[in-house]
Amino acid sequence: MSFSRKAGKFIRGISAVLRNPALLNEVLDQEDQHKAIVVREYSLSDGLPELPFEFFFTGNEVQVKPFAFLDGGSLPTDLALLKLIAVKIKADMYFEIGTWRGESVSNVAQVVPHCFTLNLSAAQMRERSWDEKYIGLHGHFSKQNPAIAHLEGDSRSFDFSEWKKKVDMVFVDGDHHYDSVVQDTKTAFELLKNDNSVIVWHDYGNSPESVRWNVLHAILEGTPEHLRKHLYCVSNTLCAIYFKDAPSSQKRVYPKVPETWFSVDLKKHSG
Repeated sequence: MSFSRKAGKFIRGISAVLRNPALLNEVLDQEDQHKAIVVREYSLSDGLPELPFEFFFTGNEVQVKPFAFLDGGSLPTDLALLKLIAVKIKADMYFEIGTWRGESVSNVAQVVPHCFTLNLSAAQMRERSWDEKYIGLHGHFSKQNPAIAHLEGDSRSFDFSEWKKKVDMVFVDGDHHYDSVVQDTKTAFELLKNDNSVIVWHDYGNSPESVRWNVLHAILEGTPEHLRKHLYCVSNTLCAIYFKDAPSSQKRVYPKVPETWFSVDLKKHSG
């Protein structure tokens, strides 16, 4: 391609970003660029060190319900992890960023007395031209539960002062663009009550065996430097975790030998 054509393409690209700043996220979220930065600046070529999922078990089983087996949700092991951590740390207050269908907060509310979930309001979602049916599905499982407080707002501008230094467990599962995850991560640390408090990030992995590098980069950037040594991923899940009371971790290995396996019993419910 000639210089003039390259220059023209560059100018058109800049013009497009100026007209629609949201396009900048597509540039920032290039996975190869994020991986290169994580490897160069944090020496994490394989991602975060890994904690075994079974470490969080206090018995031999945990029940996950509701679970829809639909797009955009969590794995059963992700939801089980939230419940297991909550029990392990005896959590009294849970705060999540990003409600979606309400599966995660509905599961956690079975073991934690005070649960809060924050999501964009319907008006804010309409401003983004989201489909009405999609908007209506937010909180499908959780909005009828009086034990769950549904908060509305953009996590980048929401006033979190009421919850600062009061939360035992934070689940970050909102906008997964780099800049949003950085901000949500900083917010999550401000909410933690004490050294026993925990943060869980969803979609750290594209799968249980592959890293989503823009999310990892954002987690590292948003975490205070002296606390990064307490960041891990959890095997068999899509989650990363800030957890001070962790056992010895191990390097993530791919492909992973299934040293632990699970049985799944399905029971259908309506509504």
